[in-house]
Amino acid sequence: MNKNIFLGIALCCSMSTVSAQEVYNKIRSMAKASIEASQPNDMVRQLNQFKLDALDYMGMKMKEQMPDSSVTMLDKQAYALYEFINIYIKDILLNSELSKSGQIKGIRLFMDASYSNPLFNDTDAELTLSYYANSASITRFSLDTDWRKALAAIKAESKKQ
Repeated sequence: MNKNIFLGIALCCSMSTVSAQEVYNKIRSMAKASIEASQPNDMVRQLNQFKLDALDYMGMKMKEQMPDSSVTMLDKQAYALYEFINIYIKDILLNSELSKSGQIKGIRLFMDASYSNPLFNDTDAELTLSYYANSASITRFSLDTDWRKALAAIKAESKKQ
């Protein structure tokens, strides 16, 4: 298994020590640094490109639609996105015990959690569903996601199984 992926998962654990006002910026800068690294793993690059795009989208839409919202809300959403992606990596992408059909079912579960929990109800489907509709993407999630609700949906589904 790839060393970079394990490093990313380890960084998840260290995120709890970052103060609330720095979470969004910290996650964004880590994703950007990974993308700009000389030769990162393609999977790592795709995961971090999605994080960066999702965070940029979220920041832009919050300024437009929720200009009075607190930085804490943005940070909580960013951290939930970070956790959502890390659970996806651990439970779906790196789970060698998962059959092909189990992997497809798991991917659909994550896709549904993302799609079914919009944050902004953005009507620009071409933008918001650009990853979701791309069958070549490993992060087939909607950019317009309430990541806290999507994460809660994934955790609730995990408890059922």
